[in-house]
Amino acid sequence: MLRSFLAIELPKPILNKIEEVQADLRSTHADVRWVSPEKIHLTLKFFGNIEESKIETIVQSMDEPIRVTSPFLLTVRGMGAFPHFKNPRVIWVRMAGGEEKLTSFQRQLESQFEKIGFEGEDRSFHPHLTLGRAKSNRGKEELIRTIEKHKEDEFGDIQVERMILFKSELKPSGPIYTPLREMKLGGL
Repeated sequence: MLRSFLAIELPKPILNKIEEVQADLRSTHADVRWVSPEKIHLTLKFFGNIEESKIETIVQSMDEPIRVTSPFLLTVRGMGAFPHFKNPRVIWVRMAGGEEKLTSFQRQLESQFEKIGFEGEDRSFHPHLTLGRAKSNRGKEELIRTIEKHKEDEFGDIQVERMILFKSELKPSGPIYTPLREMKLGGL
């Protein structure tokens, strides 16, 4: 069994900007487990633990949506939190441009995955990049003020040309992500 997910990798300039903003957020000393910038990606589907033999079936199921979808641009801008700003449990950066195309593409993929036995998500897809998860309310007020300060920051653009199916190994030092397959949009 291997733990896997489908994601879009982020370009270095966006990761650099995330690192810069995280440094400011960390200065609040809020009780947050921050995600290392090199581990941040845009997840399209989390498959969980699957048999290795399922990899080929997953890749084949994506063939049509990937072939008929041309590369597209996503703009990454602004910050927010789940469940809401005043109670930040998950701190994230949002897609502010191109998210309609991404959401439509993700729905097509989700439909294909359901056909091969993967349950659809209970909640709708909200494309975002998770920066950290609050462990307690310590430092919450200062954290909220700092998120507010960055809520309209520009992080940059992602030219989406490929998806990667990753294997995720959970280690005490943090997860290790290994690419299993890469699929290029539009039959590139």
